[in-house]
Amino acid sequence: MTQIPATFLAAAKDLLGSKGWSDDPERLKAVATPWRGAFTGETPFLARPASTQEAAALVKLCASHHVAMTPQGGNTGLVDGGTPHGEIVVSMGRMNAVRSIDPFNNSLVIEAGAPLVTAQAAAEDAGRLFPLSLGSEGTATIGGLISTNAGGVAVLRYGMMRDLILGLEVVMPSGEIWDGLSGLRKNNTGYDLKHLFAGAEGTLGLITAATLKLFPQVQRASAWVCCDSAGDVVALLALVRQHAGDTVTSFEIIPAGAVDMVIADVPGTRDPLPSALPWRVLMEVSMVDEAHARATLEKALAAAFEQDLVKDGVVASSKAQAQSFWHIRETIPLSKRAYGTAVNQDIAVPVSRIPAFIESCNAAVLGIVPTAEFVIFGHVGDGNLHYSVCEPEDADTPILKAHVAEITRVVFDQTMAHGGSISAEHGVGRLKRDELARLRPPAATDAMRAIKRALDPLGIMNPGRVVSV
Repeated sequence: MTQIPATFLAAAKDLLGSKGWSDDPERLKAVATPWRGAFTGETPFLARPASTQEAAALVKLCASHHVAMTPQGGNTGLVDGGTPHGEIVVSMGRMNAVRSIDPFNNSLVIEAGAPLVTAQAAAEDAGRLFPLSLGSEGTATIGGLISTNAGGVAVLRYGMMRDLILGLEVVMPSGEIWDGLSGLRKNNTGYDLKHLFAGAEGTLGLITAATLKLFPQVQRASAWVCCDSAGDVVALLALVRQHAGDTVTSFEIIPAGAVDMVIADVPGTRDPLPSALPWRVLMEVSMVDEAHARATLEKALAAAFEQDLVKDGVVASSKAQAQSFWHIRETIPLSKRAYGTAVNQDIAVPVSRIPAFIESCNAAVLGIVPTAEFVIFGHVGDGNLHYSVCEPEDADTPILKAHVAEITRVVFDQTMAHGGSISAEHGVGRLKRDELARLRPPAATDAMRAIKRALDPLGIMNPGRVVSV
């Protein structure tokens, strides 16, 4: 365990007050264990600032004592980015207020520790929409979502988290506060600093608040269809977009095996459309008028049936039925855990390359473990696949564990060979840092290191994540 100077601890406790810190072993263990429990860390101290001024004073105190910190939101990360490894944890949970909302500017100012559902509810109360949506939205926080540049199921229409921020408030590694919470959409005055912190995973500063973009509220029409091949799925996306344009909000690919897995593992779920076909698609069209959305989706699907891209399908007749579709999609990661040991990757390739990638990557993996099975699902609309290599359900002895490094290297190399990225929406953290240094152009790594050294010369902001310095 990292030794923290007693003078720092005394000053930090005095600064934060009795509600603003903890050294209780059970609480420290909880913040050092991410939700999936795939890895664990350690921390000697939990800091919980209640305001931007407290956060700035804490960071300044860390700088003066050379104490490293790991900022943490909802602790839902998957790449060992928000798990402490000796650093103190700075939890933003007490900074969770909606500061203001401007319906005419379509913007919302919210603090970093607020869960995503808080932003969604505040927007809805104002007659607006904050479109980011993902399975952990009740726990994942605004600061964490920005720091990891989260994606979710609506990227196809609304973009990543980076695309949904107008401004940020950040405590710099020196303890200085940068107030960049402007709600402007046009501000062409040099470097756009907010984009440095989106996706930086807390390595360049501590995000304390954000100004988010809001959109008009929409009505959704959802469909669940069965397809014969990944090639048909990609062609179906193009066809639906021909009919619905940018109103296609989500387009998710789901293998039949994943549906079976969810039904077996998650009580109360059922297959919306039982079929022997290998692929399912969950798609959503969003418009101001629900009837128009449904009519557009039905017309697109009629054309898809005529072109033999869809073999069977159903358009949700109610919101409850649509939610049952999404429940299956959102519980795949939970079910996958019950399925057994899996080698999981979050990758992206150009949409047009998805079928070729799946075919070649599966073949390469089977060359290592001939009995491996696959759960490949995700946001085909933006090229993001969650690619999991799984133990066979009836395996007598686990065999994947001995081949994790080899399988991971093959998946990454196949991803890059198809013009992709080995981190689509989960981030880099410590888990993918060194592999990215191998795959990323050296000039890009050098530039990232230069930025890190310039902004955080003491190396106290989430050290060892994203890029080694």
